[in-house]
Amino acid sequence: MGRYTGPACRFCRREGMKLFLKGDRCNMAKCPIDTGRPAPGMHGARRTKASDYSKQFREKQRLRRFYGLQDGQFRLFFDRAAQQHGITGETLLQMLEMRLDNLVYRFGFSPSRRAARQFVLHQHLTVNARRADIPSMILKAGDRVTVKDHKQSRELAKKWLDANEGKTISPWLAVDRGNFTGDVLHVPTRDEIGPFVNEQLVVELCSK
Repeated sequence: MGRYTGPACRFCRREGMKLFLKGDRCNMAKCPIDTGRPAPGMHGARRTKASDYSKQFREKQRLRRFYGLQDGQFRLFFDRAAQQHGITGETLLQMLEMRLDNLVYRFGFSPSRRAARQFVLHQHLTVNARRADIPSMILKAGDRVTVKDHKQSRELAKKWLDANEGKTISPWLAVDRGNFTGDVLHVPTRDEIGPFVNEQLVVELCSK
């Protein structure tokens, strides 16, 4: 199955929470989550008792859509997390947070993760002074992301840095707006990632 090109708000309505797939538009008053629109489909407003599998599946879909991954990509990340030492669910979240496209979004260089992937693919960035054009690249603590010193690259980044000037940045990241750089201070802990998903249910589903 190819990339989804339909309305992004359907995903937020289906998951019952803001996934911030459309950047600043998600903060507008007409956001379907804020206006209370039900899930899409003719049975979207119907309340049914969810089975254990349904709960696990919804958590997986929420996590996958939050980071903009297709099923195959998500499975690869889960398999890699399962091979690491430590808690699989927490390791999975840390790997997803350390993806280059997610970091570009977290730094404020792009309005959404989808735009951040395009920003990376168009080669507007370097990582540790080397070209980086793979959105799924996993960075490490101490890595530095820099917007290239090109007019178009800097103008795009400045537009969104100015728009995000009042927003707080994650404590495990640091941004130098003047030099268009972002540093990864350390790998985020589970508390720093936030409680938007129950990763244990995801692990239970993907381990079957």
